[in-house]
Amino acid sequence: MASKKPVIEKVSNISSSKLFTIEQVDLLFSNGEKRQYERVKGNQRPAVFVVAINDENELILIKEYLVGVDHYELGLVKGLMDEGEFPIEAANRELMEEAGFGASDLKEICTMSVSPGYLASRFTVVLARGLYRKRLPGDEPEPLEVVKWPLKKIDELINRDDVTDARTIAALLRISKTYERREYV
Repeated sequence: MASKKPVIEKVSNISSSKLFTIEQVDLLFSNGEKRQYERVKGNQRPAVFVVAINDENELILIKEYLVGVDHYELGLVKGLMDEGEFPIEAANRELMEEAGFGASDLKEICTMSVSPGYLASRFTVVLARGLYRKRLPGDEPEPLEVVKWPLKKIDELINRDDVTDARTIAALLRISKTYERREYV
């Protein structure tokens, strides 16, 4: 049985910062129930996560400090899309800025959300192949360490203590399952 989407009766801002706005959302469900939920809205700019694979079938990863967990993490190239930019363009730009590579073959794989129960945030996973050296200046506070990792050891990678970003893990699992079916080779 398909559910009828609740009616949003009212949205109120509870708090705001440079990055986030917390909203209270008053909902009316089709069965007459009323509920208040809170949701976090980011800056509403979509993001990209780039699964870059070189000609040696190695993943191009970056190691960077992430303040939310207060340590260095190994993960995918990622970043916000600029206004008017398409995911493929943003992915290639971020790859050049963060890892020093461009890609001649880019493909959108999927769009995912993070904690959709309370967070309005989406990102597009982009597969990048045909890598070549090219660096653009980025906005990182320190140079990022580029790490190459064999694609065939992806299971080992996602079980490391310094790979905890669920977005990175989800994107890697999506790519690894697709590679097993030989869809992108």
